[in-house]
Amino acid sequence: MASTGYAHHFSDGNVPFGIASSKIYAKPQAATRLGDDVVFLDSLASRGLFSSVHGLPSDVFQHDTLNEFAKLPRAIHSAVRETIRKVFREGGMNAFGSHGVERADQVTMYLPVHTGDFTDFSCSLAHVQNAGRIITGKEGAPPSFYHFPVGYQGRASSIVVSGTDVERPKGQYRARGATTENGVVCGPSVALDYELEFAAIIGKPLPMRQRLTAVDAAEHIFGFVLLNDWSARDIQAFEMVPLGPLNGKNFGTTISPWIITPDALEPFKTSGPVQATDTPAHLEASDTPTYSIDLEVEILSNGTSTVTCESKLHTLYWTVPQMIAHLVTGGCGLRTGDIVATGTVSGFEKGTHGCLLETTEGGKIPLQLTDGTTRTYLQDEDVVIMTAMAGGKSSGVGFGECAGKILASKPAM
Repeated sequence: MASTGYAHHFSDGNVPFGIASSKIYAKPQAATRLGDDVVFLDSLASRGLFSSVHGLPSDVFQHDTLNEFAKLPRAIHSAVRETIRKVFREGGMNAFGSHGVERADQVTMYLPVHTGDFTDFSCSLAHVQNAGRIITGKEGAPPSFYHFPVGYQGRASSIVVSGTDVERPKGQYRARGATTENGVVCGPSVALDYELEFAAIIGKPLPMRQRLTAVDAAEHIFGFVLLNDWSARDIQAFEMVPLGPLNGKNFGTTISPWIITPDALEPFKTSGPVQATDTPAHLEASDTPTYSIDLEVEILSNGTSTVTCESKLHTLYWTVPQMIAHLVTGGCGLRTGDIVATGTVSGFEKGTHGCLLETTEGGKIPLQLTDGTTRTYLQDEDVVIMTAMAGGKSSGVGFGECAGKILASKPAM
């Protein structure tokens, strides 16, 4: 079912888009959320609510993903959103009638888009410096970090919607303290971590070999979600030399179900850090501000909650449009539904670290939970919940939750 308790995230200043179903609306289809109510958009379209929105296909909200809607011009997305806001402001939920509206706890949410490609970047200077110190003993960013946002290709088929359980992965890794190849074991990860991330959903596609500037890249963003790029640190550490992560990352990536539009975040634009190195023209950031968004992580254990991280999006060194512009520099295209993620959103101060690797100094300093237990990394049955609000808790523009529970590894076949 859809997450409850987040009504204050979904004011009429938000109006997100997602895919939902219910007992009455059994087929997954396009919806929005206002408070604790979910509104099915095809029901509104069938009553002519969007008749003034030029260029909107009559059946666009009947699909089980938002891809057909997302690829339309941004002006159409804005017109649909403004129409919904106008009706609500004039008559509240009663203005939508009794058809097409369900309580949030009566609907099931699905992946909002079909994703063909998932690219994960590393845009937090704090994260790369913290991780570098913990893993190598040297605090510093890779030389390339200051020249462009560093990224790698993730596995799109492992992306799941919030509320989906995640099984602890198996793989090969060095046993703690091992210094030779004889210390390599194969089994369930013992260093399972979360990564707090922010991600863009591509709307307008881009053919191959057509480059973008960071300013132009903004027009290709349909909206944003929270993303948990679950990581098996032990498997990842052993496999990353000489290439990038594989089985340490590809077992699951969770996203929040509601896509928050650029229009909803427009009032919360702000500036990021000053970039220390001159960037090439296509990455020029002066006209690509970021957003003032507060992000939070909590671990649920034995029925109690522990907040483990409170960080801020605008501390990231690179912006989302810069990530997209760099992604296509070599000539790759963009497809509707592609996900482009920021990497871990971390700060330098205690309590702002977006993963347990940083919070526990690589497992050296256990984290005390409110139920009296400790964690170096995640245990089976732990639930990780990520949330975010733009402009503070009273803004009415939030992301709901991005949540997942860790299941034990299945026995070997």
